[in-house]
Amino acid sequence: MSDFLFNEFPTASSKQWKQKIQFDLKGADYNETLLTHTNEGITIKPFYHKDEMESLEIPNTPTGFNTCQTIFVSTEKTANYLALDALKRGADSIQFLADTPFEIESLLANIPKSVGIHFQLNFLSEGFITDLASHLNSANSFLNIDIIGQLAKEGNWFSNLNQDFEILSNILKTANNTNVLQVNTSQYQNAGATVVQQVAYALAHGNEYLNHINTNESLQNISNQHINFNFAISGNYFFEIAKLRAFRYLWKLISDEYDIAFDAVIFTQPTSRNKTLYDYNTNLLRTSTECMSAILGGTNTISNNSYDHLFHKKNEFGERISRNQLLVFKEESAFDKVANFAKDSYYIETLTKEIAQKALDIFKDIEKSGGFLKQLKEGTIQRKIKEAADKEQDQFDAKEIVLLGTNKHPNMDDKMKDNIELFPFVKTKPRKTLIQPVIAKRLSEKIEQERLKDEA
Repeated sequence: MSDFLFNEFPTASSKQWKQKIQFDLKGADYNETLLTHTNEGITIKPFYHKDEMESLEIPNTPTGFNTCQTIFVSTEKTANYLALDALKRGADSIQFLADTPFEIESLLANIPKSVGIHFQLNFLSEGFITDLASHLNSANSFLNIDIIGQLAKEGNWFSNLNQDFEILSNILKTANNTNVLQVNTSQYQNAGATVVQQVAYALAHGNEYLNHINTNESLQNISNQHINFNFAISGNYFFEIAKLRAFRYLWKLISDEYDIAFDAVIFTQPTSRNKTLYDYNTNLLRTSTECMSAILGGTNTISNNSYDHLFHKKNEFGERISRNQLLVFKEESAFDKVANFAKDSYYIETLTKEIAQKALDIFKDIEKSGGFLKQLKEGTIQRKIKEAADKEQDQFDAKEIVLLGTNKHPNMDDKMKDNIELFPFVKTKPRKTLIQPVIAKRLSEKIEQERLKDEA
């Protein structure tokens, strides 16, 4: 930082500040009293100073963000109506979720080409997706194919390793200007991975695709492509800002080692891990801070979750509130007017660097051991995430991690049994899998299940 406010005041060094703090502690131990040790292995200090700050150059940080409305395609006509209605009400991007192929022209009717379109397809059909890409033919469109994410989430490929990669290659060759690839890291966060693990796994997961493209001669001429990285954002406000910044910094370092250009764009959603059934209005506060972290960290697109998405079917009120949260940030707080908000913030710059260093170490270990796919097949990734999740769960159970209204100050008169329209707990589907899937689980599930049983 070249210019500082209040230059008329005498400066104090970091050493002088620490000496003053130690004097005021009157004999109490500085390290035990004021240092906080996190699950990421990062120590939070009581103050940060420009003397100790190293600012990283964060590439491709956008100015502003896209407000995205997520819509499930039950019928093409209904989904199209909901998309057009959301655009009228302030959304400027749409995410369509689909379990089966659909009639493309009906779904996209009257949606302007300038609107960012994201697809989340729970199937892999080369013919259908190639046709979809030809209809889109836009740099604002994202097919979001993530065959490795499918393996991590479900424990199985869509078909098998060779066939899935062959279909992916064929789609990449014919997709024109439409962006094909996604790296869905939200499932790692929702399963309990630490911030550092999420960045490392995003890098290693994405690097598997870069390796595939780089070693496939028929894919060498691909251009104008981005990889869409999907991150879930938790309530750890400053760490989440630094997480996205650290990821952008590291992805540029790694992708520059290849002869192919695949820049990262970031799609974010609030995590489900800290959301609750009881005192559910607090979910509004949680998603607000999480969306702020995403914006300040430099997301390209946000799709907010409604306060009741865990247990209610999609409804107009919940969707409107979640969309309006983003519109307040954009229209009233002017968050869409500035890029790289966090630059030269002593604390966030330091966090960014520490997260980047630790994530890069994990990434290097993964690559040395044979890569992300190999560690998934061996169960190493799943084991590391479970260890982190179990530790966090123990902290929640001991009330060291607080979810207001659930494990602290619960309203025992709050009843939910008759209000649940969707199953809000971990769903177990007995089936044969190639690997152990990465299973998302909320922190408050055990408490909520016990309270539901006790409801009269």
